[in-house]
Amino acid sequence: MGVATVPDRDLEQMAEDAAPWVRLAMVDDVLNLARANSLWPLTFGLACCAIEMMAVGMAKYDLDRFGAAVFRPSPRQADLMILAGTISRKMAPVILTLWDQMPGPKWSIAMGGCTISGGPFKYPGEYAIAEGAEKFMPVDVHIPGCPPRPEALIAGILQLEEKIKQGRRFGRGG
Repeated sequence: MGVATVPDRDLEQMAEDAAPWVRLAMVDDVLNLARANSLWPLTFGLACCAIEMMAVGMAKYDLDRFGAAVFRPSPRQADLMILAGTISRKMAPVILTLWDQMPGPKWSIAMGGCTISGGPFKYPGEYAIAEGAEKFMPVDVHIPGCPPRPEALIAGILQLEEKIKQGRRFGRGG
């Protein structure tokens, strides 16, 4: 038995006929909505900003309301890395290893002045502190402050959720 082929003209006509009923873009929209409302951050804090990150999960701020409070202990179960605190040059390869172990699509948030630019530890001839997370990995949302308040982290997570819902990709990861 031979394989029946359909002329290109007939395939185009079938696509036009099915267009009102079949919309694959809607599947992407539903997946993006699900991804945005079920972020699983990695339990990972580097310095003082991590205290503010922990506060977001407590009753006063209740990150559960925004679908992002299930902090995961393993990078293989997480899709959001919140870099919270000073990044030393020795820690950068460890962060990259954790980032590589996370399944895609994945996102990252740089929280605090030290994470974004090196903070008060940035000075000429400085050798131990990384001058920003973007120097070695993709960052999707920046949250400035020293340390940023828990409300700022919530605002950053909401900003990330909006970008995910729109299907916008940023950074190299995912």
